[in-house]
Amino acid sequence: MTQTPERRRSADADPASKALLFDYRQAANPVRPGLTEPIPYRCWGPELHAQGPSAILPLDLSDALGVPGPATSPGLAAHFIRIVGGEGVRAAATATSSLFYVLSGSGVCRSRDQLSGSEIHWQAGDLFVLPAGGTPLLEASTDSVLYWVHDAPLLTYLGVAPSAPRFEPTHYSGAWLQQELLALAAQPGSRNSNRLSLLLANRDLPSTRTVTHVLWAMYGLVPAGATQAPHRHQSVALDLIIACQPGVYTLVGTELNNDGSIRNPQRIDWQPGGAFITPPGHWHAHVNESGETAWLLPIQDAGLQTYLRSLDIRFA
Repeated sequence: MTQTPERRRSADADPASKALLFDYRQAANPVRPGLTEPIPYRCWGPELHAQGPSAILPLDLSDALGVPGPATSPGLAAHFIRIVGGEGVRAAATATSSLFYVLSGSGVCRSRDQLSGSEIHWQAGDLFVLPAGGTPLLEASTDSVLYWVHDAPLLTYLGVAPSAPRFEPTHYSGAWLQQELLALAAQPGSRNSNRLSLLLANRDLPSTRTVTHVLWAMYGLVPAGATQAPHRHQSVALDLIIACQPGVYTLVGTELNNDGSIRNPQRIDWQPGGAFITPPGHWHAHVNESGETAWLLPIQDAGLQTYLRSLDIRFA
């Protein structure tokens, strides 16, 4: 069958008009190379933040996505922040939501303006979120590495700036997160679950049950020897690997076999302190062939997707 070449029609009455028409059959899904660029697979290793001076290290895919940067997905930007003990870094972004996870070290986050001088003291394993307003100052008492995700690329695309905070600064201690997740994993039948995870939520956002109104965060583990069955969702996942041993990996692909496994999967091997992208709509399964529990923190734009009723989580 011969396909008709894609055609566009300009407004006949005014050659200078920006009005165009496209054949629906050829233009309804513009997600393809050269137009709306698909979201690629990409990994970043811990060597990116293992040494060096204090710095913000963006995981920038803006060139591959064809969007203004820095951006790791169309709506989110992820970074590692390395801070030498005794120094400080300002985490400035025009964003409605900023999420920080502390991979190592300790210190304090100070914010002013709309946050009214709030302080959050953090240590390894802690997570905290900040709303719009102010420019947080991260001061490290020991050499520290944080993972920072915010939604500035979404606001850039919309051409807007935040007008008011939507939630209060919120701190989730690492000890509490680990205690609650281990208790969940110890429940009868938990080992056979598709995912062993806690969804971080905020009392200011009761309808979405997400960590901010845009961001979604899942604190999870994969037991030694476990294979977590595939699932998929329409949000982009920026996966941070907190801890693991060699032999832990994720299989990712666009289709399933009849037995529920992923057809022609791409394998992404985990590295502690590394990060990778799971594109929207792609099936993914986590496998732990090591002898120890592996820990991960996927961060997504699923708060927004949940509000739009378009998240569409499916399980194999």
